[in-house]
Amino acid sequence: MPPSSPPLSNWFVVSLRPVGQHRRLLQAARALGADGLSLPGLRLTAREDTPTRIALDAAWNCPRVIFTSPAAVRYSVRLRMLAAGAAPAGTTRVVFALGQSTVAALRRAGLANVLVPQSATSEGLLGLPGLASVAGARIGVVTAPDGRGLLTEQLRERGARLAIAEVYARSPARLTAAHTHRLLNARGLGAVCVTSSEALRNVLAAVPDAARAALLRSVAVVSSVRLEAIAHDARFRTVIRADAPTPAGLLAALCTHASQRCFR
Repeated sequence: MPPSSPPLSNWFVVSLRPVGQHRRLLQAARALGADGLSLPGLRLTAREDTPTRIALDAAWNCPRVIFTSPAAVRYSVRLRMLAAGAAPAGTTRVVFALGQSTVAALRRAGLANVLVPQSATSEGLLGLPGLASVAGARIGVVTAPDGRGLLTEQLRERGARLAIAEVYARSPARLTAAHTHRLLNARGLGAVCVTSSEALRNVLAAVPDAARAALLRSVAVVSSVRLEAIAHDARFRTVIRADAPTPAGLLAALCTHASQRCFR
């Protein structure tokens, strides 16, 4: 019996990750037989001015500290934050992360004990017991400008006193004719991995009409209920939801969809 084809052998997978952050997703897609191409939706840049350093010190000196992304951890380290430093006097610092990739970044920075929700969303994080009763509590949030608005809004409504450190900035990435050419010449069935509404919005606004139509004919693989609604609003023909925003989670959902499609 001849060996079976890889599960995504007739697919191409589009990554909308920020500039320089496509490798893990595209390597995993290629291992499953897909072609992989990048359409960066964001460019991330460090904020290393004195006010940012002061804000980070204030956030890190709270008894509870939330990191909203791996980038928040990386740029904190660039600002010489000592992740394993002492907690505020008389307290035990509790660190929260939004997703397993952020947990991994914190561990690389020297923090082993991190609380993370099963669902890598703001709603999942807000559901953790450590963030339920926070009236009067000081909580540090390490993030980007306009990052996780629901999270900070809900914590304030619960009475928390927030120290927000915006350690990096997001801006639209520059897409070139080469990006469009690769998309328009991709063969097979398309899938777009969507983990950021901002990245999706930037890409759809930046590409020519033909490329935008090619994207919207593809399957949108999203990582949350909120992104599912956004992808439908953007008029993707097919939207599927993954259990996690990681490469493994996104591609597992696509493999399931691809296998079911074969039997229709």
